[in-house]
Amino acid sequence: MMARLSTARALALIASIIVADQASKLFFHTRFEPGERVNVLPFFDWILTYNTGAAFSFLAGAGGWQRWFFVVLALVVSLWCWITLRREPDARIQLAFALIIGGALGNVIDRLWLGKVIDFVLIYWAPWDWYYPAFNVADSAICVGAALMLWAAFLRPRASDQTSGGAA
Repeated sequence: MMARLSTARALALIASIIVADQASKLFFHTRFEPGERVNVLPFFDWILTYNTGAAFSFLAGAGGWQRWFFVVLALVVSLWCWITLRREPDARIQLAFALIIGGALGNVIDRLWLGKVIDFVLIYWAPWDWYYPAFNVADSAICVGAALMLWAAFLRPRASDQTSGGAA
């Protein structure tokens, strides 16, 4: 097991995610027009889109109340993640929580500033006319954090293995 993350390192990671997220969003918000796309690779474009909903535009057309709902939800989840991070002995899970907090707060800043989240990465597969919803650095941090949490959970010894000494 990795050594625990110090509070300073966890806060530095969270702050780094927020800064990278906000800097990248500011770049696209100020240099692209909404809907403008720039092809980078045959399956990857930069694009400026705005999302008033949550993941996959969930509740995007709900009329405006969802802005404050998602702000409060992200703040509550971030607080819970921070409390849990501070108690967690496994550095991998601490890292996962820090990624989730940084991503959640990055998107909260957008919601408070613009009332919507700036997205700018578009992944697609043209031969099948398949498009993954546009996303950003904050969304990526949340997804990587969730994947890391699942990975760490699968690698944790089961309670039955610990009580029996790991022998079958």
